[in-house]
Amino acid sequence: MLSISHYLSWKWLVALGLVAVAVGLPAWDWYDALPEGIEAEYVGRDSCIRCHQEEFQRWENSDHDMAMDFATPEFVLGDFDDTQLEHHGITSRMSRRGDEYFVETEGPDGEITEFSVKYVYGVRPLQQYLTELEGGRVQVLPVTWDTEEKRWFYANPDAPFGPGDPLHWTGSAQNWNHMCADCHSTNFKKNYDVKTNIHHYSYSEMDVSCEACHGPGSLHIELAESKSLFWDRNYGYGLVNLKEKSPRKQLETCAPCHSRRSRLADGFKPGDFYSDYYSLALLDENLYHADGQINDEVYVYGSFMQSLMYRKDVRCTDCHDPHTTRIKFEGNKLCAQCHLPAKFDTPVHHHHKVGSQGAQCVECHMPSKKYMVVDPRRDHSIRIPRPDLTVKIGTPNACNNCHNKPDETAEWAAEKVVEWYGPKRKYDPHFGEILAAGREGQPEAKEALVDLTSSKDVGPIVQATAASLLATRYPHREIRGDMEKMLDSRNELVRAAILSAFENWPINSPSDFDAVHDWLAPKFRDSRRLVRTEAGRVSLRIPQNVFNQDDIPVMEKAVEEYKRSILLNADQAGAHMTLGVLYSNMGDTSAAMHAYRTAMKLDSEVAGPRSNLAQMLESQGKADEARRLREEEAVLLERDAELLPDQGILHYRLGLLHYVLGNQEKAIASLKKAVEAEPRSTEFLTALTLLYEKYQLWSEALEAAKDLVRISPDPQSMQILRNIEAKAQ
Repeated sequence: MLSISHYLSWKWLVALGLVAVAVGLPAWDWYDALPEGIEAEYVGRDSCIRCHQEEFQRWENSDHDMAMDFATPEFVLGDFDDTQLEHHGITSRMSRRGDEYFVETEGPDGEITEFSVKYVYGVRPLQQYLTELEGGRVQVLPVTWDTEEKRWFYANPDAPFGPGDPLHWTGSAQNWNHMCADCHSTNFKKNYDVKTNIHHYSYSEMDVSCEACHGPGSLHIELAESKSLFWDRNYGYGLVNLKEKSPRKQLETCAPCHSRRSRLADGFKPGDFYSDYYSLALLDENLYHADGQINDEVYVYGSFMQSLMYRKDVRCTDCHDPHTTRIKFEGNKLCAQCHLPAKFDTPVHHHHKVGSQGAQCVECHMPSKKYMVVDPRRDHSIRIPRPDLTVKIGTPNACNNCHNKPDETAEWAAEKVVEWYGPKRKYDPHFGEILAAGREGQPEAKEALVDLTSSKDVGPIVQATAASLLATRYPHREIRGDMEKMLDSRNELVRAAILSAFENWPINSPSDFDAVHDWLAPKFRDSRRLVRTEAGRVSLRIPQNVFNQDDIPVMEKAVEEYKRSILLNADQAGAHMTLGVLYSNMGDTSAAMHAYRTAMKLDSEVAGPRSNLAQMLESQGKADEARRLREEEAVLLERDAELLPDQGILHYRLGLLHYVLGNQEKAIASLKKAVEAEPRSTEFLTALTLLYEKYQLWSEALEAAKDLVRISPDPQSMQILRNIEAKAQ
């Protein structure tokens, strides 16, 4: 017979055992995780709908849902009942046969041809139509349907470029595979074969579906359907957390499709670092106004990165519903989430009648600009209106968008701002004034640009633009003392931007040798691919004996990353032009020549590869072929320079080409236009000065040499002036 003490001991043992099981099983359940290295796969929206009906219903019929569809009666909005549109002498006819749609217009051969509509693009305020040409090339047809006014129009209202031009609807600029597909579909793969010039494209879903924003869902579904009490300790719930405290992952998940950028690598998934896969376009002259306001189609991210909101960790979903893509609230209520209405939504602040258009926050702080004729897009830099900058540097301002009577000038608006808010501005001088001066290479702007590269009062894209201007507009000796700080910036955009200064860095002494090594070599190991690829690119423009044996493997890896980024656009002639330059810098003449010929094969109308190929052919004694290529190139460059007269680089290249061809008057005329377009470019002015000297035009040479010294009083410029002064006597 058991004693009471034995009985109690037995009960305690049972209790302890139950506790051990109760604690141990969940602990084991937590510890028993999936192995590392599992790659999630795309499974499609139907797998998501089972558990996320509410989110699906909000997403359905959104702009993301309607981003792209097959051209069926369900989705085609345009009037295809034998309608037509005349545009600059070309008549396009839209027709329908049953459930199929057709557009008859000028084809790639210049002949009027009928094309079958395969896909529709978008739903508001316009819809575009796509056809598939030979080789799997999907092109955006020239006619567009205005869904608000119910009319046909041309999204490019200018006179159309002829067949063969990249801007013709059959050209590369209107090619879906290259320009559009990765943001209008989910899990797009280009699958281009350069040998056959055929696209074997694929996608998981034909719109911006669940996995475009949340990432491939197979792992999430596996974990959700498991018997575990917990999500996985290695993978969480199998999808990126877009709601975590830091806004980075959410912003950089939206950014690839809402930014002006180029690709660095394939395979981006939500949550990845943007700058490992994309190179963001900076505030360049043809894209943004000097103060960062939108000019060309730059979308949203580059603008938002300028804003105080970005620096205060505001994220996309603070204003936009992520599934409907619509703003959360209409009117000023949207901004009132953070900005006290009693202070800001009142005439004391906005000085307009309550309820009027001028009293709307977005009209002053997010003015819109129309693109594609009918599509207004708001500037997401969320800026304070500055009509005084219009007066100073010629940038637009929100006030004069509405107030445009003869007496309502920018000066008038600037005076009103002073009257209402006083003469002081927190962030004066505005970065736009500094960037405008930097674009012209003004010496007095140099220190202010340096300060901008690390200023906490501007966004990272502004910092990087300042670094880019320092690298490209100022002599090396002037920025040398500030290089180390910029190369060590926490902002990878700054680190990448300043690297372009190394392209023609003078190495004239042991100290130059050591400095270039110590600055550039560590960037081959940078944590961000954006910086590594740029370091790899510029390294090939520098004497290779700068680098030691330990540097070579990582340098070669960086160069290879750069090469792979170029090949992402292997269907574009420009990519092979860039490859040719890469191979030439590597000393591989055969590969470079092949790349230039491939560029010419892919696009016979593109300027650039003929000049480079001609130079190589000439070195091989093939002078006749070289001259023929240069003459063809001159025709193409003259076309481009006429279309883009403000692009100094085109006139510069054309001037050098005419010089090689022996066309003295044309060479001088083109170089003069280059200098007129960019009067502070030492490269352009040096070329013109030396050309005057070559042709013994001494008065012109002397005047140009004096201008050169004024712009850049370095030893080289001084020596050019002394040489000309001696010869001109």
